Formats: sequence, C-alpha cells, structure tokens
Amino acid sequence: MTKCISFFSCIVIGALMGPAMAAQTLYKSTMPDGRIIYGDKPVPGAAKVEESKPDTSKAGIQTVAPGDAAALKRMEQERLKRERADERVRTAEKALADAETALAKGEEPLPGERIGTAGKGSQLNENYWKRQKKLKDDVERARLSLERTRAQPR
Repeated sequence: MTKCISFFSCIVIGALMGPAMAAQTLYKSTMPDGRIIYGDKPVPGAAKVEESKPDTSKAGIQTVAPGDAAALKRMEQERLKRERADERVRTAEKALADAETALAKGEEPLPGERIGTAGKGSQLNENYWKRQKKLKDDVERARLSLERTRAQPR
C-alpha cells in the first residue's frame, strides 16, 4: 500500500515539476581549449560562459489557422469514411470465413440424415443434401457480399 502511494506521489510531483524543469537556465561554457560544454551549471574554469533560458511560452501549443481547420475537418471525415469502409470489409471477410467453416463442419451427416439400405448400408437422404446446398449458398452469398463491399469506393 505504501509503495503504491509513494509511486503515485512521485508521478504527481513529476507531472507538476515537468514544466518548471523544462524552463531551467541553460549554460554554454566554452573551455580554454575550444571545447563547448552545455549544462545546467557553468563549468568551473571556462573561458566564456553564456546563459540562455529556453522560450517555453509556446511549447506544446499548436494553433490551427482558420483555413487549416476546414482542411483538418475534411481529412478527419475522409479518415472516418475509410475506417467505416475498412470495417465493412472486415465484417464481410469474417462472414465469409464463418460460412466456409460452417460448410466444412457441415459435411458430416447429422442424425436422421441417413437412410438404411437393403444391403446393410446407408445412404444420405434429402435433408442432408438440402442442408449442404444451403451451406454452399451461404458461402456463395458471403463471397459475393465481400466482392461488392471491396468494390465500393473508399
């Protein structure tokens, strides 16, 4: 419990101190041999030290011009339209996969779909063949639906 509290308090302190740390003074220290060292403190023995404070007044703020706002809205609408079209394609693909799976699982005759023959064998009855036709028709409908969905403009 105390670990959780101290973890969250560290996160809160870090979030509150982040902007303050970003606005700290930056020092550019030029050493006598010509090397340049940047840091949060001036380097002792530097030949020249320049102090600068970063401009944080516009950091992280992006404004959108009125002309850009319309373009941004249009692009957002186009993106949503593409996402909806992609979702329709995924749904159609899933429907086809489900229909194909049902067809594969449906090959095995169900109880009551066999008729006994005189030679102690059996043969499939009309119910089996109707079910097989329905499963194949379902696959074909799903395939056509997928093709129509893919053919629609995005």
